[in-house]
Amino acid sequence: MAASEVLSDTITISNPDAEYDIIIIEPGFAQWLATQLPKESYTADVLAIRNRTKVAEWNRRVGQPTRFNAQLYEQPINYFSNVDYGLEVNYKLFMYFKFFEKKYSQNLLQ
Repeated sequence: MAASEVLSDTITISNPDAEYDIIIIEPGFAQWLATQLPKESYTADVLAIRNRTKVAEWNRRVGQPTRFNAQLYEQPINYFSNVDYGLEVNYKLFMYFKFFEKKYSQNLLQ
């Protein structure tokens, strides 16, 4: 079972049974997330499909620092389509993308 820890604006989601976790450090994200639909409103499969698309675009932008703001796209996201990350991780990543797009006026579906 995944465990979540919220420290200020740092959210860590980890799964002791798997070799992955997601750490989101973004001012305002925790407060914004509390106002969104709960994870039970989604399925892990649908979120995984959306996340794969957004991760691919994110990583493309990381590789083009002269075209996209390098301060926004600092590091690639290691997200593999053959890994079942489960609802918790997929939800937090999906919601982070929504938050990021709104806060920084970005569209990761270009």
